[in-house]
Amino acid sequence: MEDSFEDLIASYIENKVGIAEHFLTPELANHLKQNLLDLNQRKVLVTAGVGNSDKLLYDGAIRSDSIYWLDKKHNNVFENEFFAKIEAFIVYLNQSCYTGITGYEFHYALYEKGDFYLKHLDQFKNNPSRKYSMISYLNSNWQEVDGGELLIHQLNNNQKISPTQGKTVFFKSDELVHEVLVTQNTRMSITGWLKVD
Repeated sequence: MEDSFEDLIASYIENKVGIAEHFLTPELANHLKQNLLDLNQRKVLVTAGVGNSDKLLYDGAIRSDSIYWLDKKHNNVFENEFFAKIEAFIVYLNQSCYTGITGYEFHYALYEKGDFYLKHLDQFKNNPSRKYSMISYLNSNWQEVDGGELLIHQLNNNQKISPTQGKTVFFKSDELVHEVLVTQNTRMSITGWLKVD
């Protein structure tokens, strides 16, 4: 487990973008993907918005994915296993990098063919509590023609990251503008933020 934690931290220090190819085990990724597909089948996902609280907007010209917030109260064994991994990573991160993270929030994100999310930052203008963004991908057999890459914009080094199953990406929420390119296939992830409340 600590190997994937160190992969995230070391690559983040090197390039401002942490990547661990196997943060999620194949078994856990498959179970989480099945959860997401079941939730979608039950039509409980909601249209994703932009902004927060009273500033929340729904604009399909900016983003077109659907989401479902994870919560321990759902008492889903696989989601709780995911939370346990995140909590262990937070302990490791706080001990090794003194980040002071005190909480987190995560949701499933589902992009159907043609969906996208334009350039944005992950931190709200009226609430700076989100410190680090984390995305864990749930897409097996992903091919380049499927699109849907995460494109991170840096001054001299734009980085395109394929959303392959088990991979997790980690970066500062208030630093890196990024976007999700148009997907040509169903694209699934768990997206969230490590917070200082």
